Amino acid sequence: MQRAHFKEATALVTGGASGIGKALAMELAGRGAKVLVTDVDGESASEVAESIRSGTAGEGTATAATLDVTDAAAFADVAGRFATDHDGIDFLFNNAGIVVSGEVTHLTEAHWRRIIEVNLMGVIHGVQAVYPLMTARGRGHIVNTASLSGLLPSPLLVPYSTTKHAVVGLSVGLRVEASTHGVRVSVICPGLIETPLLDKENPDDLPPAESMPDIRALLTRMMGTPYPAGSLASDVLDDVALNRPIILAPRRAKAIWTAYRAWPRLLIDHTPNSSWSTSRPTGEA
Repeated sequence: MQRAHFKEATALVTGGASGIGKALAMELAGRGAKVLVTDVDGESASEVAESIRSGTAGEGTATAATLDVTDAAAFADVAGRFATDHDGIDFLFNNAGIVVSGEVTHLTEAHWRRIIEVNLMGVIHGVQAVYPLMTARGRGHIVNTASLSGLLPSPLLVPYSTTKHAVVGLSVGLRVEASTHGVRVSVICPGLIETPLLDKENPDDLPPAESMPDIRALLTRMMGTPYPAGSLASDVLDDVALNRPIILAPRRAKAIWTAYRAWPRLLIDHTPNSSWSTSRPTGEA
C-alpha cells in the first residue's frame, strides 16, 4: 500500500544531489514516481537523475534542475515549469540544508544569516512556490526536512537547531491550515544519518569558528552509529504514505525524543562536559 502511494506521482526534491535528498529521490523513483531532482550543485543533481533513468534506482523517471533555494523567484520558476510539464506537483520534499557549528560566542551575524537563508527561508520559498499550486488542485503533500535537533537542545549546533525548530513549527502549523484545502504537510526529524553533512565544516566563505566541533565524532558519541540514508528514505516514504505529521527515524531517535518529553531537564540542564565538547581545530579535516 505504501509503495503504491507514489506510483506515477510527481515529486520535487530539493538538496537532491547527495545525502538524504539523493536517497529520497532514488526511493521515490523506486516506487514509481516522476522525480525532479534539484540542487545548487546542478551537475551532481543531473548525475542522480541519470542514475534513475538508467534503471539503477528503480522504475521511476527523473529530470534535474539547478536550484538555489535561497532564490525565491528561481524556486517559483522551477516549480512552475515542473507543474506545467506534469499537470501538477503531488509531493514537495523541502530537503536542502547546511550546517553551521561552533559556540554561539564565536559565531557572527553572517553565520546566522547564511543558515537561516538556506534552512528556513529555503523551506519557506518552497512552500510559497508549491503550496498555491496544491491548494488550487485540492491535493498534494509537502514534506519538510527538519532534524531531531529541531526537537531537542543541541549545543555547538545552535544555529542549525534554531532553524530546524522553526521548520518544525512551520510544518505543524501549516498542516492544520492546509488540511482545509486538501493538502497534507509532514515534517521529517531524522536522528543521526550517514550523509556528507557529518564531515562538513562551516561554509568556506564565512569566518572560521575556533570552537567548531568534529560533528561526526560529537554526534556518534551521543547517538551511536549513523543510520544509512537509504534506510531512512524508505522509512520516511512509508510514513508519508500514512500521512504522519512528525516523522522520526531511526528507532533510537524516537526513543530519545520520548525520553526528552518525559524528562526535559536531563538534557536542558546537562552540564557541559566531554560528551558534547568534541572539537576540531579550525582548518583541520
